Amino acid sequence: MTITKTDGKTIVWAIEGRLEAESGLRLQRELEAAWDTLSKDLVFDFTGLTYISSAGLRVLLMTEKKARARGVQFSISGANQMVREIFDITGFSSVLSIV
Repeated sequence: MTITKTDGKTIVWAIEGRLEAESGLRLQRELEAAWDTLSKDLVFDFTGLTYISSAGLRVLLMTEKKARARGVQFSISGANQMVREIFDITGFSSVLSIV
């Protein structure tokens, strides 16, 4: 998994590759380190994401909850058809802001 961060009006984290247990833990650690300075909207760009596991979904759910508690808008963009189907099947489509 590769994470590329872009800081502007909105903070964009482009996630590429597979978001599974190990990479999800890495993403979670990077998010934990960033929360203290995160005051802008946060977007995960999934254009390059090829797969997401239940561990990856857990990281997204935790991110959404923490963002909501801090007043930060969190959304996901660029998810391919397979990732969108995983969101639909698991019910995450109704929980997460997917654009």
